[in-house]
Parts: sequence; structure tokens; C-alpha cells
Amino acid sequence: MSSTEMNDRSTAALTGFSVMMAGMQAADDGYSITLPDDWLQGRTAYGGLSAAVCLEAARRAFPGLPALRSAQFAFIGPATGALRLAPRVLRQGKSTVFVSVDLEGDDGLAARATLCFGAQRESAGAYDKLSMPAAPPPADCPSFYTWPNRPNFMEHFEGRLAGGGAPMSSHVLPEMLVWLRHRDAPAGDDLVRLVALADALPPAAFASLSAGAPISTMTWAIDLFEPAPRSETGWWLVQGIAETIRNGYSAQTTVIWSPDGRPVLSARQNVAIFARQR
Repeated sequence: MSSTEMNDRSTAALTGFSVMMAGMQAADDGYSITLPDDWLQGRTAYGGLSAAVCLEAARRAFPGLPALRSAQFAFIGPATGALRLAPRVLRQGKSTVFVSVDLEGDDGLAARATLCFGAQRESAGAYDKLSMPAAPPPADCPSFYTWPNRPNFMEHFEGRLAGGGAPMSSHVLPEMLVWLRHRDAPAGDDLVRLVALADALPPAAFASLSAGAPISTMTWAIDLFEPAPRSETGWWLVQGIAETIRNGYSAQTTVIWSPDGRPVLSARQNVAIFARQR
């Protein structure tokens, strides 16, 4: 069997993102969802997926929310088993709404989200320093997800390395520039999909390492620049840069651009990187 046939066969067995989200059901105090194994990182949901289900629960609970402008996530424990989501409005003003979402699993509180939704308004000025870096088109870039023992959820994404280092390549800098898209994603402006994709890379620190190591995202903060980000091709250019790697932690920034060069999201992340078992 060729590698292409093997890839097509494994992709066919994956649970589509829309199918998974359709499994979210209303419960007494919010919503519940059980995540399929192929969307997990080990035994838990990866951070971007926990964030995405929190956002989905908030939008279902409070229809008519304005655009998401900012969000903060604390990943407190493993998100395992039957997950429960409890969204509530913290404050609603004339143009902004703050919503919190607690995500609980079999081991208790797994994540806590604070989401800021805001209506669009006129700006006093205009400025943008996040120019998209030069990058070859996806078709001209090598495959990204090629290393062994990848987490299950990464099989849902197609990646093309456009710059920086591949994971565990001992690159001189802890940086990655990768074209990413959902394998099953239609073109369009599904923000929940984008949030899940925004955390689909391994930590940028991995580019400068020679071997993998256990990791756990501690906190994640994102800012959105577009009320409804769109990619007609499904591709997004994602840049991850580690700013520090020390004392068992790495602080990094992530920026995402649409194919037409518009910055749509920036993020800051604190990641625990554990010593490898000897």
C-alpha cells in the first residue's frame, strides 16, 4: 500500500470537526460533549480544542453575541471523559459582553475561559505592524506533520513548512512558519475552527530541540483582528516564535495570517516543557 493510500485510509477514519461539534448537547447547567479519541493529545483534549468547545458553548448559550475580540484560557487540569461546559455572562455593556466558561471533566475543572465580545466601531486611527512574512505557497513547501508518535489530533490538520525549523530539527532559532488547514474544513469564516487550528502546532521551542519532550500548555491568550476571519482556500499561515525557554517553561507568541496577507489573530502562550525520561 502506498503512503498516499495509507494517508487517505487513516483520514477517512477520522471524526470530522463538524461531526464532533454536533455532538455537543444541552445539559441542565450548560452543555456536554464527549470528544473522540482521534481528537485527543494523549488522554486529554489539547488546549486549542478545549478553547474551541468553550467558544462554541458561549455562542450557543447566548445567540446574537457580537464578534469575539479577545479571550484568555487557563488550562487547569486534564479534559477527559464526558466534558461539561457552564457558560455565563459576567457583564454586558452597550457594545461589549464578557462571558466566562468553565470546562469540567472526570478529574474536575479542566479549563476556565474568559471571552470578550465587542461590536465594531469607528477607530480614531489605523496602524498595523504585523506584516505577513514572505512564504512560498503551500504547494511548494514540504509536509510538516512527518515526525513519529505525533498526538492523535494532529492527523486532522494538513501542514506545510514555509520557514523556520521543523520539530526536533535542532534549528538555530525556536521558530516555525507553517501553512495550516483542517483536512475536512470548507472554505469560509468558521471562527471556532480557527481557534482549534491556532493551537495545532507543537511548541515553537521544539524547533530548536533534537528530541521531543512532554509538554502541557498552562495559559493561552488570543486577540482577534477580524470580526469574521476568512480563508477561501482553507489555508492559514501560522508563525510560532519562542521568546524564552528556561526553568521548564517556554513563553511564545503566535500570529496567523489569511492567504491574502491580512493578520487575523495573535496569541501568547505559556508552555510547561518537562524533562525527558531517562
